[in-house]
Amino acid sequence: MNKSIPNLADLTLQDAVVEHDRLSKEINLHNKQYYQDSAPTITDSEYDELFNVLRSIEALFPELITSNSPTQKIGSPIVSGFTKIPHSVPMLSLDNAFNEEDISGFVDSLRRFLKLSVSEPLELVSEPKIDGLSVSLRYQNHKFVRGTTRGDGNQGEDITNNLKTISDIPDKLPKSAPNTIEIRGEVYMTKSEFHDLNTYQKSLDEKTFSNPRNAAAGSLRQLNPEITATRPLRLFAYAWGEIDSKLPTTHSEFLKYLEEWSFPVHPLTRVCEDIEEALAAYSAISEARQGLNHELDGVVYKVNRIDWQKRLGFRSRAPRWAIAHKFPAERAETVLQNIDIQVGRTGILTPVARLLPVKVGGVLVSNATLHNEDEISRKDLRIGDTVLVQRAGDVIPQIVKVITAKRPAHQSPYQFPHSCPVCSSKAVRVKDEVARKCTGGLMCPAQAIERLKHFVSRNAFDIEGLGTKHIEAFWKSELIRDPSDIFRINEKSLSSRDGWGEQSAKNLIDAIASKRTITLDRFIYALGINQIGQATARLLAHTYGSLPKWRHEMNEAQNRNSESYKELVNIDGIGVSVAEDIISFVKETNNKRILDDLEQFTSVTDFQSLTTDSPFTGKTIVFTGALEKMSRSEAKAKARELGAKVTDSISRKTDFLIIGSNAGSKVKKAQGLNIKIIDEASWLQLVEK
Repeated sequence: MNKSIPNLADLTLQDAVVEHDRLSKEINLHNKQYYQDSAPTITDSEYDELFNVLRSIEALFPELITSNSPTQKIGSPIVSGFTKIPHSVPMLSLDNAFNEEDISGFVDSLRRFLKLSVSEPLELVSEPKIDGLSVSLRYQNHKFVRGTTRGDGNQGEDITNNLKTISDIPDKLPKSAPNTIEIRGEVYMTKSEFHDLNTYQKSLDEKTFSNPRNAAAGSLRQLNPEITATRPLRLFAYAWGEIDSKLPTTHSEFLKYLEEWSFPVHPLTRVCEDIEEALAAYSAISEARQGLNHELDGVVYKVNRIDWQKRLGFRSRAPRWAIAHKFPAERAETVLQNIDIQVGRTGILTPVARLLPVKVGGVLVSNATLHNEDEISRKDLRIGDTVLVQRAGDVIPQIVKVITAKRPAHQSPYQFPHSCPVCSSKAVRVKDEVARKCTGGLMCPAQAIERLKHFVSRNAFDIEGLGTKHIEAFWKSELIRDPSDIFRINEKSLSSRDGWGEQSAKNLIDAIASKRTITLDRFIYALGINQIGQATARLLAHTYGSLPKWRHEMNEAQNRNSESYKELVNIDGIGVSVAEDIISFVKETNNKRILDDLEQFTSVTDFQSLTTDSPFTGKTIVFTGALEKMSRSEAKAKARELGAKVTDSISRKTDFLIIGSNAGSKVKKAQGLNIKIIDEASWLQLVEK
């Protein structure tokens, strides 16, 4: 855990939910500014700090991990004039580390997952992390045929003609190269050429760029390739996507192939025999950083053996076999001008610091996260204080400490409000939790509006054109009060509204109509149930398969002695706390009405597993005992890849019990229920087919 994050271990679940929601929104906004607009408003280190806070919260509360969380997605949706191209192999992002403790934890997790002893060699490749724009270059029959941006990781923008202007990208590969291969790399601009470009832009009275990364992104995403051709863009290659021939045995071997094929590979890349060599490489690159003519924001460590990379596999957002070790955050002094209280969709009051704008690492900072009232008290933050602010990597910066020597005389301690700043309802501290929560419920406009925003958000119903301003205006005029009202909007209801012409009304109505069909996991996520993120929604969809079955089983689960309740809490990754929030939601009368309405207005498709030809697809599996060939985490991950449902205990719905050594009482229970028992060797034979 990042030691700069105070009291994180003391967060209650309710506090974590609020903070998670707020951070996610902040990070999504910055992702849009970074990936879509090429105009970030914060530095990379600020972004990394927020992202690290979010990851730390999710490490403490795994039930908050959602497919909508920035930790589970890559980049930002594509909105430009470029053609959208699906990636044949997703372009994933990387998890971040900020200190040696994080790297030690990363290596320890590799060893646990692979079941490696401490003495067994674990080679890592250290690569400088270029601060540029990620691209994928597709070669077929040894010719460069298409190039795309990362986009959202699943699809990118077709920028082939722009990439053809970059001399570092070869038009052809030698005959020794695979017939089909995608090369992944980073397009960047050198510092000196960046300054020359800005000087030239100023001479023409044109827009200048804030840093080399923005200049590279803006230049590469020009709709006119002739403009791109005038910009001094470079490339470093570092990975592959799709490939139609046998992979090399190590990552370092593949990098040598890249050099043979005339791709630039960063000269400071090293093969490290152990973690000590990897950290030494980090120190060396950090020292050399200022003397380089291109921007770096860290060092990437990758497991060298390709077979181990395959075993480690991926999470939703990032590979397990790689991590980015980011450079330290930059700091600056400024003044805390005010503390604003924001109310989230669950009613939690979240404080945000409003700062006298100050540049931190070249980016103007005016806001900072404060987490909760306990942090304000612990740091003794007072309005008017001079504070030390740092941006250590993600979205919004963080107040490190108060400079008490500069505190104005007779400055009063900050009093956290005990009533909601939006609806004036009483705000109470939940027992054993850090957060203070508005008791107004859906009567509180802030909560109702935030829930509606969540409902139409990207990873929920994803309704374009129904943004924050429209939601707020529609709520204020009582056009919408709950999610089902969105589907009642028609041309007549918009015709009398200011700013809504015939075409704009038609566009919104068409956008809403196009989203009436939705997958079960996205539907469950869109409901905004406390603790239900994308990952948990997908677990529920995988387990129950259809909306009618999910609703029936959740209704049955209200009886805590029922089989339905036992099945719900038994799902690996759910547990009692999450189950109680789901049951409370579906039990509430107003929510029942909304669900009934939504079933009338929408078509929710049944969950479809990506794997359909596995003997475990749709089956429920329990693991017990000590596995010899793979860790429990690896076994569960593999089972889910094969379409199985993984639970923690035996029930009548269990299909397979996979046993290792010292299996214990679960074997006897499985025998009594006539459940098929498979030993580890047989399991491995089945999954490796």
